[in-house]
Amino acid sequence: MTQPGSELRRTLGVGDAVIIGLGSMVGAGIFAALGPAAEAAGSGLLVGLAVAAVVAYCNAMSSARLAARYPASGGTYVYGRERLGEFWGYLAGWSFVVGKTASCAAMALTVGTYVWPEQAHAVAVAAVVALTAVNYGGVQKSAWLTRSIVAVVLAVLAFVVVVCLGSEASDAGRLDIGASGGAGGVLQAAGLLFFAFAGYARIATLGEEIRDPVRTIPRAIPLALGIALAVYTCVAVAVLSVLGSEGLGQAGAPLADAVRSAGVPGLVPVVRVGAAVAALGSLLALILGVSRTTLAMARDRHLPGALSAVHPRFQVPHRAELAVGVVVAALAATVDVRGAIGFSSFGVLAYYAVANASAWTLDTAPARRVVPVVGLLGCVVLAFSLPGTSVVAGAGVLAVGVVAYGIRRRTAAR
Repeated sequence: MTQPGSELRRTLGVGDAVIIGLGSMVGAGIFAALGPAAEAAGSGLLVGLAVAAVVAYCNAMSSARLAARYPASGGTYVYGRERLGEFWGYLAGWSFVVGKTASCAAMALTVGTYVWPEQAHAVAVAAVVALTAVNYGGVQKSAWLTRSIVAVVLAVLAFVVVVCLGSEASDAGRLDIGASGGAGGVLQAAGLLFFAFAGYARIATLGEEIRDPVRTIPRAIPLALGIALAVYTCVAVAVLSVLGSEGLGQAGAPLADAVRSAGVPGLVPVVRVGAAVAALGSLLALILGVSRTTLAMARDRHLPGALSAVHPRFQVPHRAELAVGVVVAALAATVDVRGAIGFSSFGVLAYYAVANASAWTLDTAPARRVVPVVGLLGCVVLAFSLPGTSVVAGAGVLAVGVVAYGIRRRTAAR
């Protein structure tokens, strides 16, 4: 239960909420996930993007309905607990915290790789420390910084699109939407690309800090998702037209390689800066979301109760933010960027499966249940279409969470 005086301050409007959602999605996903997705799907990359977008849309609509009904920090952890029972809420929260913590580390390492490749881990840790400090100062400061980051990233991506589509190297014939990677490859690509769409959850997890959440959240989530989809589609088409699916799948830095192949190598440093800034934006919003879910789970004693404290001046869950920052900084010194994408996607797809199941209980009308059913099935299919190592690791971590829950329940019953 939330204790008197421990509530967070409602300061975010529609614009702020959309910006935070975009900061989580736009840019970093394209820089990190487009190459592996193209390698999996081949010429079916755009089909994979469309599949990921449909599943993300269903998840977004389910999340928006639930967030309007339960405008508290924690997102699907709260929805699952209220609609399905304590265990399912816990499982969603566990999936989110573990998956997104890995994603935080991946984004931090992306910053390091683009800023100073030889010292990527050191830069990653420094980025985590700096952004944790920004979040500690209050959610409005985070929203202001995210707004600047989104503006820079959108400008860089716009340059990439214009340069690629306007170059002589661009060939519409490379946009063949056949599935050379097969149906399995398309689904795997969709699962990997889902990593780039999952940021709209940040809007829901910040529900306790949004003004008029019943009206704001259902508007902000689909708006942020729609803008991100438009940007991703434009960038994917532009890069494919220059590199083709095979070249894109083999590219280490797809957007930088695309502008180089388009005959504008001078833009490569700009793209590198854009990638680093995009990853910073995602990392900032990710730390926000993970700390709020940690706060909600600590309030219910699924995590140490000390993490539920809210700073009396800044009105943020400061202990949860510091704890998340410490864990992410430690992981940033050891994890692999590309491997973390699949692991994160599995955890987040499990999280949204619970969200869709929760939304299914909101209404008995068959027409109102179509979206949650499609979203639930889509999450399950995409999760198990990911690379085998990601599925095994993700399922193993969920099993550890289930065991921990069982031990806690048994201990509490004594």
